[in-house]
This record gives sequence, structure tokens and C-alpha cells, in this order.
Amino acid sequence: MTVEKPLWTPSPTQVAQAPLTAFMAAAGERAGRSFASYAELHGWSIGEREAFWDLVWDFCGVIGQKGGRGLADGDKMPGAKFFPDARLNFAQNLLRGSGSAEAIVFRGEDKVERRLSWDELSALVSRLQQLFVSLGVRKGDRIAAMMPNMPETVAAMLATASIGAVWSSCSPDFGEQGVLDRFGQIEPKLFIAPDGYWYAGKRIDVAAKIATVAEKLTSAAKVLVVDYLGTAKDVASGIAKAEALDDALAPFAARPVTFEALPFDHPLYILFSSGTTGIPKCIVHSAGGTLIQHLKEQRLHGSLVPGDRFFYFTTCGWMMWNWLVSGLASEATLLLYDGSPFHPDGNVLFDFADAEKMTYFGTSAKFIDSVRKAGLRPIDSHDLSSVRTISSTGSPLSPEGFAFVYDGIKANVHLASISGGTDIVSCFVLGVPTEPVWTGEIQGAGLGLAVDVWNDDGKPVREEKGELVCTKAFPAMPLGFWNDADGKKYHAAYFERFDNIWCHGDFAEWTGHGGMIIHGRSDATLNPGGVRIGTAEIYNQVEQMPEIAEAICIGQDWDDDVRVVLFVRLAPGIALDEELEKRIRTKIRIGASPRHVPAKIVAVTDIPRTKSGKITELAVRDIVHGRAVKNKEALANPEALELFSDIAQLRS
Repeated sequence: MTVEKPLWTPSPTQVAQAPLTAFMAAAGERAGRSFASYAELHGWSIGEREAFWDLVWDFCGVIGQKGGRGLADGDKMPGAKFFPDARLNFAQNLLRGSGSAEAIVFRGEDKVERRLSWDELSALVSRLQQLFVSLGVRKGDRIAAMMPNMPETVAAMLATASIGAVWSSCSPDFGEQGVLDRFGQIEPKLFIAPDGYWYAGKRIDVAAKIATVAEKLTSAAKVLVVDYLGTAKDVASGIAKAEALDDALAPFAARPVTFEALPFDHPLYILFSSGTTGIPKCIVHSAGGTLIQHLKEQRLHGSLVPGDRFFYFTTCGWMMWNWLVSGLASEATLLLYDGSPFHPDGNVLFDFADAEKMTYFGTSAKFIDSVRKAGLRPIDSHDLSSVRTISSTGSPLSPEGFAFVYDGIKANVHLASISGGTDIVSCFVLGVPTEPVWTGEIQGAGLGLAVDVWNDDGKPVREEKGELVCTKAFPAMPLGFWNDADGKKYHAAYFERFDNIWCHGDFAEWTGHGGMIIHGRSDATLNPGGVRIGTAEIYNQVEQMPEIAEAICIGQDWDDDVRVVLFVRLAPGIALDEELEKRIRTKIRIGASPRHVPAKIVAVTDIPRTKSGKITELAVRDIVHGRAVKNKEALANPEALELFSDIAQLRS
């Protein structure tokens, strides 16, 4: 008989040293009782939300005036107000470090490397702040950046927040229309862009794109061109209202940064939905809600402490960039990487981790799977002794991915699979450093978040698939959507399914260990014979097979029902023949269930994905059914959609 064992259990020393353990003791003092487990602490955090968030403020050292109230209208969702009397500044909380220690280490593939101390970062923020004010930027104005993940991007965001202006960013690989679909809606006063960027060893020029966007972005009085390739002055000279950032900063000497004290719910960020089903939604996030949620997640769930070396592979168009930069509020050093994670090969991020003594290694499930399939074993080739936490997000991490982290990357490490989204610029479920890690499971719900799984009747279920919901208000809920004055779009997005309940749109399941499995987006679940099944369950099976590089699965309307269609991108030199089809079906039948077995299996040469690397099931479903995809600009490889149009195999 096989005895189920966790993949990793924290040692008594690791538990004792975890900031979460110190927080649990502090919570016990506040509550007047001791907490024997994480589950008990979590229960208190949602049962006594005002006391919990008040303690997070104190424990994490939020800089600002807390005010007398921690929560008003707490039973309203939306409508609850956390710390309604507070005043703070987001940038001040991130710029709390000082001195010559490193605040940022930046690598742009193998082309550029730079380091900024805390004092150098503050000096750059000061000069940017003075520049922005001289250009007429005021509280509430928007600054939009189409930027690589580099130090100037972080500094510009901090300067924006210091004034009380609102920051919004995307990555420079977005097409012209993709940039305009986002920034055109929010009418920024300034537009910031690079002279170009590096990707897969290639120099990518964006001068023509900047010129077109600048011309059509009529609200932007100024375009600032950041030097990355060494050509910023030349690029700026060819664009109306543009100036190289270095030239624009020349008149300003560094001085202490000034910080505007603002309400807790003052707008900080505008993030965008992926936009594959229409113009992207502009999601407005608050400074206080973002700050206190990120501090809680990074310090308590991620064990981040001052001096840590904090990394997440992300672009500036993904919410994980906003999450990463908050690491400064814990006085961690940000390790920024811009470019391809596979240039010159799949070792590059592990090289970075080894060289910089990374303590927190954040990446995506897709990257972990790609490293595994490439046959790489960083556990044998790199010194990763400094790495305490490996974090995975973007899509569900398969059981094989969990196993590979411990077998092929590092044996003694806290693997934190996390899940949330742009909607909350944070996580609903994530790592718990004092608890065991079980194969295929996210460890638990975030503190302060009343996360649950409900069936279609609105009843909580255990060890059964259903909708991921949050039943009580929390600080990181959006303020709303831009240009949605009556809140109808915001309400429809999250609160229409269940009244006064946040319905996130994930198909999820509680496990017997109190952990969670995400089975994919609920709007992409399959309904063969009226039974809902998650696409992630199919991917977990087929992506174990070495013949399959990647897969995407949809439900096709057929004969008054829905049939499962699986598209596979095959490994080099592999053909989809009868024998391979049979093995795929057998693998799915045994590993998942007979209901998961696809009616059709189709080989394709590429799979469409968003800019952040997520496969786009809804867009493929639309193409297969002959419906137009409304916003191809949201895709990194829109040409791949044509591979799914009018496929002969799907006509019978």
C-alpha cells in the first residue's frame, strides 16, 4: 500500500524563523488566545478582519497615519472601506531603504547589466519627480509606460506614486493597436517608452511604433525616450513632442523625495484585462489596498525579509511586475531580468540565481515545464543554495511540475504555487511556509481572504469542483473600472453570479489537506454531457508525454452537446499517427477520467498565447466556431489563430 507523503515539510528551524510564526504569536496577543495552526490563524483573519488588517499594518511597518477606523461598511461588496481615515504614500513605503546596499540589480539578457543602490534609486526618483511636476503632472493624472523591466521603469513608477499620479504600463512588444487600446482609454499626460529592447539576442527597434502611438495618444503632452540600446537621442529627435529622458533630467539635481500623503483608497495603478474577448478592461487599484496586500503576501506567505534577493520573471504588462516591485517595501533587493528566459538557453535564469544569490525565485508553470522538457537539471549544474522559495504562477502547475522542482531544481525549497490575478493585483491562494507542500496543490487561502469553492447553487463544497469565490470584502479589491461611472461593468464582472460575493472566474477544488487545485478558468471549462471538467486536468496528462510540447483544449458545440477537442503542438520530428492518438487517449482516460478523453485530436504547429504567456482557450474556441476574435492585438502571436480556422477534422 502506497503511503501518501508531502514533497516537502519545513524543518522546526524553518518554521521558527518564518515571519509567519512571529505574526501568529503577535496575533495571539491581539486576540487574547493562542493559535495552534495556520487554519486557526486564517479563521481569525477572516472572522476578525478589522483586527487582522490592523495587525498587518503594524507588523509590516506601514508608513503613514492609520486613523481611527480599520473597516467601514465591511458587509458590502463592493462598498467596504478599509482604513477610511488613513493617509499614506505608496512610494514612501517602497523607498524606506537607504545607503549603499543594492536596491536593484538589472540584467537585459547578456547585453546590459546595471546596479542601483538605495541612495541611487532615491536620487533617480527625486529627479524624475521634479521632471514630472515641471511637465504639469498633478495628483490623479495618468502616466503611461511601454517599457522593458528595467530600473528606470521602477523609478518612474515610484516618482508617479510620490505625486499621487496614477501609473499604467505594458511591455514594448505590444503592437501599436494593443498599446492604444489600453492607454487611449485612460488619457495619460505623459508617455514613456524605450529606444528599443533586446530579445533572444536580437536588437528590436521600436522607433516607428513610438512615433505612431505618440501621434494618436493626443492627451500625452510629452514623450520621454529611455536609453536602453544607446540610441535614445536619435529616436527622440525623430518624434514630435519627444525628448530623451537623460536630456529631460539634466536640469534637475537629486534632493530628498517629497511624498504626498493620500487616502488609503487613492488610485495607484491601472491594469488591463488580457483583452482577448474585446477592448481590455481598465482595472483601477488603490495605493493602500495594493500595499497592505503585497506586504502581507510577501512577508507572511513568502517569508521576505530585509536583504533578500527577490526575483520574478515578468514583463511590465503582467501584474506580477507590480507585485515584484512591492518587494522594496520589505527592503529586499529587486533582481530584474528583461528578455527571453531561453537566451542563449534555458539556463539563463538559473545562471542569474546562482550569480546573484537569489533567495526568492519566481517564475511561471510554463517555464518550469519547458525546463523539464528540455532535459535540464539545475540541481546538478547550479549552486542554488541561497534559494529558499520557488514560486510558480500564470497557469496551474502540474503534478509533474511539482515533482520536477524537487527532483530537478532544488530538494529543500518551499515551492509556492500561487494564484490570483490582474483583477486583484495579488493572490487568493498561495504558499504557506510553515505547512507541508503536497503534489499538485496550492497550500492555502491567503490570510484575510474568505476564499471558498461554491457549486452552481451557491453552496460551499469540499473535494468537489466549483467556482472560486471570496465571501467577504478585502483591501485589494479594485476601486472599479476606468470610465465605468455607474459601476455596472465592475458589478457584472465579479458580483453578478452571486449577490454580494466576489466570483473570480476560476474553476477550483479544495483538497483533503486544506489546499486548493485550480482546474482552469471557469469560462473555459468543458461541459460534455452537461458535466463540467477543467482543461488543466487534461493538460496535466498530455504534457507528461515527451512527444507533446504543448496543448490547448476547447469544447466544440456538436450535435446538441459539447465535445472535447484537443490541439497538440508536437515535439520536433514527431507525427500524430493512430498509435500516438491512442496513447494520448489512454493517458487521459487513466490519468483523468473517460469524460476527459477528447473526441478529436488535432496537430497544430503553434498555439496562440497572451503577452504574459497564457494560452488563449476562448480565442481558439471563437475561431473554431467561426466567430471573430475581437482583439487580436492582445496576443503575442496572433498569426497562430489562423491554424484553428475551418479545420476539416472538426466538420464531422
